[in-house]
Amino acid sequence: MPGRVSARKSNASALSRKSSVPTLSSRTSTTSRISAPAVIIPDEGPSSALRAQICAIFGDAQTSTAGHRKLLVNLRKIQEACCYEPSKPAKIVFDDFGEDDFNVEMARCVIRLMGVKKSEGVGDRIVRFLGLFLRHACDKDAALIPESDNDETQNFPETPSTRLTSHILSILLPLLASKEKIVRYRSTQLISHIVNSLDSIDDEYYHMLKAGLVKRVKDKEAMVRVQAVLGLGRLAGNEGEEERDADSESDDDSGLLERLLQVLQNDSSAEVRRSLLLNLPLTPATLPFLLERARDLDPATRRALYSRLLPALGDFRHLSLSMREKILRWGLRDRDENVRNAAARLFRERWIEDCTGTRTSPQDGEEAGNASPSIDGLLELLERIDVLNSGADDGIALEAMREFWDGRPDYRDAVSFDDPFWDHLSAESVFMARSFNSFCLQSGGKHDSLVEEKMPEVTKLAFFFQRYTNQLIERLRHNSALGDGEEEEDTVEQEFIVEQLLYIAQTLDYTDEIGRRKMFALLRDALAVPELPDEITKLVVEVLRNVCGNDFAAEREFCGVVLEAVAEVHDTITNDESITETEDESFHSARSELSDSTPTQAKKKIAANAEANGKDEKDEEKVIKEIMINMKCLHIAQCMLQNVDASLQQNAHLVTMLNNLVVPAVRSHEAPLRERGLNCLGLCCLLDKVLSEENLTLFLHCFNKGHDSLQVTAIHTLSDILTTHPTLLSTENSDETLQRSIFKVFSKGLKASHTPDVQAAATIALSKLMLTAVIEDEDLLRQLVVCYFDPSTKDNAAVRQALSYFLPVYCHSRRENMVRMASIVPSAIHTLVSLGEELEEDEEMVGLVLVGNMLVDWTDARKLVVQDQENIIWDEAGRREAKAVNGDIHLSLAEELLEKAMSHGCSREEKKPLLLMLGKLYVTLNSDPEKLRNVLDLATEALEIKTASEASSRNAVTKLQSALSKAIGEAGTVRKSIEDEGMTNTPGEGLDGGDGTAEAEGSGSGEETRMEVPEVEPTEMKDTLLEELLDEEEEEL
Repeated sequence: MPGRVSARKSNASALSRKSSVPTLSSRTSTTSRISAPAVIIPDEGPSSALRAQICAIFGDAQTSTAGHRKLLVNLRKIQEACCYEPSKPAKIVFDDFGEDDFNVEMARCVIRLMGVKKSEGVGDRIVRFLGLFLRHACDKDAALIPESDNDETQNFPETPSTRLTSHILSILLPLLASKEKIVRYRSTQLISHIVNSLDSIDDEYYHMLKAGLVKRVKDKEAMVRVQAVLGLGRLAGNEGEEERDADSESDDDSGLLERLLQVLQNDSSAEVRRSLLLNLPLTPATLPFLLERARDLDPATRRALYSRLLPALGDFRHLSLSMREKILRWGLRDRDENVRNAAARLFRERWIEDCTGTRTSPQDGEEAGNASPSIDGLLELLERIDVLNSGADDGIALEAMREFWDGRPDYRDAVSFDDPFWDHLSAESVFMARSFNSFCLQSGGKHDSLVEEKMPEVTKLAFFFQRYTNQLIERLRHNSALGDGEEEEDTVEQEFIVEQLLYIAQTLDYTDEIGRRKMFALLRDALAVPELPDEITKLVVEVLRNVCGNDFAAEREFCGVVLEAVAEVHDTITNDESITETEDESFHSARSELSDSTPTQAKKKIAANAEANGKDEKDEEKVIKEIMINMKCLHIAQCMLQNVDASLQQNAHLVTMLNNLVVPAVRSHEAPLRERGLNCLGLCCLLDKVLSEENLTLFLHCFNKGHDSLQVTAIHTLSDILTTHPTLLSTENSDETLQRSIFKVFSKGLKASHTPDVQAAATIALSKLMLTAVIEDEDLLRQLVVCYFDPSTKDNAAVRQALSYFLPVYCHSRRENMVRMASIVPSAIHTLVSLGEELEEDEEMVGLVLVGNMLVDWTDARKLVVQDQENIIWDEAGRREAKAVNGDIHLSLAEELLEKAMSHGCSREEKKPLLLMLGKLYVTLNSDPEKLRNVLDLATEALEIKTASEASSRNAVTKLQSALSKAIGEAGTVRKSIEDEGMTNTPGEGLDGGDGTAEAEGSGSGEETRMEVPEVEPTEMKDTLLEELLDEEEEEL
C-alpha cells in the first residue's frame, strides 16, 4: 500500500482539497472548446514503458470482459506507482513518471476510443472497463483519507483518481458538440457511464456535464440521445433536497426533470423512451408519466414497463385503485403477446406476493420462487382490484383471474369450495369460484376433472341460489318500504353475489332431472319478482333458456314460462289499483263521519281541497308505478327475444306478446315506454321478414324525428334488419322509394358531426352493410371516404378507427368493391378540395397527395385477397398457379383521372393530386389492349395541351405514358409469338378447336398477355388437354 502522496505530482494539483464554484469564465472557455469540429490528436512523442504497460492492459480489456477485474487491479498498481511513494519495495516501479504522465496516457487511450463505431463491441468493452477502473480507484483513494480529515470539511476531496476523472471529462466535454456522430456518441456514452459509475463528481464538472448532456438530448441521432438520457437520469435522481430549495438552482433542477419527462412523452425514438423509463427516479411526481408508457407505441417499451419497472416498484397497494385497474386492462388486453404475458406474470407472481406478505427480491437473472398458496391473500388481491366494479362481464378482473389460474397450478390444487365456503359468500369469494369455474371449462377439457371435484352439483347450487336470492329480495323490499329520510341498505354486494351464482349456473349440466326441476322452479319464481334488478333479470332469462333445452318445443316452453312471469309482474298494477280503491272508500267514509260532526262550510272547503291534493298525488304515484311495471315487463320480453331463434309466426306466445305488450308500448305517449317498445319491436322484426318490411318506415321516422339516443337505436335496428333480411334491398321487387329513404338516413347520419354518437353508429352500421354486400351504393361509399379525411371527424375516434379498418378491407376483399372505389376517386378528391378551401385558420386536413396515395393503394389489384378465377391457371402436374394480375382497374382509374384533369371545371388545386396519382398506378400488359391505347392517347393529349403546369405533375404523366408504351410494345411482341406458335403447332389446332387467329385476337385479356417477357412456352395446348381430361373424369365420377 502507498504510504503518502508522491512529491512528483505537478504543481497544478498541489492542493489536496478545493471548493469548486463554476464561474462565467470557466463556462466560456468550455464553450470555446466545445466548438471544436473534430478530434485532434496531438504529437504523442516517443513511446515509453508506461505507455506500453497501459496500452497492453487496454488491449487485453477490449478482447473480453472476463478478465476486467484482474486488469483493473494491474492498472491500479501502475497508478499507485506513479502517484504515490511506496511504503515498501514494489514489483512495478516507475520512478521517471508522475501522475500527469499517467493521466496523459489514460487520456490518450480515451481519445482512441472516440472513433470506434457503435457496431464494434470493443468500444463498449473499453467503456465498461474505464467505468470499473474509475470506481475502483476512487474507492481505494477514499480509503486512504483519514476519517478525521473527512469530518473537517464537506468540500469535494481531491485524490489522484478524482483528478484523473476531471482530466478525462475535460477532454470529453468539447467532443459533445463534434460534427461526427460517432464521436458525439462515444463521448456521450463514456460521460454517462462515468456518471453512473461514480458516487460523486466535482461541482464544476457536475454543472458542465448537465449542460452538455441536456444539449445532447436534442441531438438528431437517436443513439446519442439514448446515452444522454442515461446520464441525465442519474443526475436527476441525485438532486438533493438542499439543491432543490436553493434559490440559484431551483429553476435548473426542476427544469431538468421536466425536460426529461417531455422527452419521455414526445421523443420519436422508442429506445430513448425505454431508456428514460428504466432510469428516471421513482417519485410521486414521475410515477404517472412512467405508467403512461403502458400505452406506448413500441411493444418493447410496454413490455419493459411490465417486466422490469413495475416488479421493482414495490408494493402495488400504494397505487390508486383506478391506476391498478388501468395497468391490468392495458397490459392484459395489449395486442402484443409478450406484453400480455408480462402483465399476467406481474399479476400472478408479484401482486399476489404483496398481498400474502411473502415477496422476495431475487438476484438478477433469477426468478423468484412461488411461496405456498394463501387463499386469504388471493381474496385480498381480488379486493384490491375492486371486483365489484371490474368483475362485470366486460371487466378486467375475469381476464386477470383466468391468467392467474393458468399460471398458478399450486393455487388450483389448493383451492377448495366446500359447504362452509358457500355458506358465507362475499363478493371476492364468489368471484373466485366463478373465475375458477370459467377457467376450467374454457381450458379445452384439460381441467374438467377439477370442476367435477370442486364445484357443487346442480341441486346444491340451486339451494345456494335460493338462499342469497331471498336475502336480496328481502333487502330490496325493505328499501322500497322505507319512508323519506330513512337510510337504505346497500345491496350492491348482494346483487353481485347473485349475479356470479347465475354465471356459474349458465355452465352447469342439466341432465340431472331433479336438479333441473329445482333450478327451473327457482328461476321461474325469481323472474316474477318486480323488484329484481335488470342485470339479474337478464341472467335469469339466459339461464332459464339453458334449463329448458335447445329444440323447438323447449323454445316454446321457454316463451310460455317467461310470458307467464310477465303477466304476473303486470298483475301487480291491478292489485295496487284494488288496494287503492279500498283505501279511497275508507277515506270517503272517514270524511263523511268528519262532515257529520263538523258541518261548517269552511271545514267542508278545506276537506275538499285536501281530498283533491291527495288524489292528485296518488294519481301521479300510480302513473309512475305503472310506467315502472310496464318497463319491467318490456325488459323481460326484450331479454326473452334476445334468446329466441325460431320464426315469429310459428310461436303463438310471441305473437301474443307482440300484440298485447309491444305494440301498445310503441303507441304509448310515455317516451321511456315507447323507446323500449321500439327495441322489442326491432327484435321481433328479426324473427319475421314481413313484419320487418311493414315497420321499416316506422324506424325511418324515428331517426328523422327522434332525439340522439333514439336515432342511434333506429340506426342499430335498421342495420340488424337489413343484415338479417338482405333481400329487402337486393331483390328486383324492392321498393325504390324505401331504398332511397334508407340511403338518405345513412347519409344524414354520416354528416351528423355535431352528434358524435349518431355519426359513429351510422358509420359502423353502413360499414358492416357494405362489407356484406347488402348496400352497394357508390355515393354512400364516396361519403365514407370523405368522412374519413374530413377534419370535422378528427375528434371522433370511433369514426376514424372504424373507417381505418373498413376502407382497405372493403377494397382488398373483392374485385367489385375495388372497381367501385376506383369509380368514386375523382368525385371524392373534388369534395375534399372543396372542404380544404372552407377550412378555418386553426383547422388542418390531411394533404391531398397523401389522400391520393391511399386511394391508389386501395385500388391496387395486386392486393386483392382472393384473385379472380381467370387469373388462376393449372400447370402440367395439375397444380394451381396464379397468373399476373389484371391491371384494368388502374387503367379505368387513369382514364377517369385524365378526363377529370382535362375538363374545364377542374381547378389547379384539384389537378395536382389527380395527376400525381398517375405516377403510382400499376400498369401491366395483362390488360385490355383497347384500354391501354385509350389511356395512352389521353396521356399524350394531356402533355400536348399542357394540362400539368408543375414539373412533378408532368413527370407523373410522362411516367404513365412510358409505362403504357412499354406495355403495348410487349403485348405486341407476345401476340406475334402466339401467331408464330399457332402456325407451326398444327396438333394444337385440333385440340383447341380453332386456327389460332381467334386466340391471338383475344390475347388482350387472355393468358398470354400476362407475360412480361417475349418468350412463350408452348404449354397452352397441354393445359387445355389436361383440363379436358379432368372434366371427363369428373363427369364419369
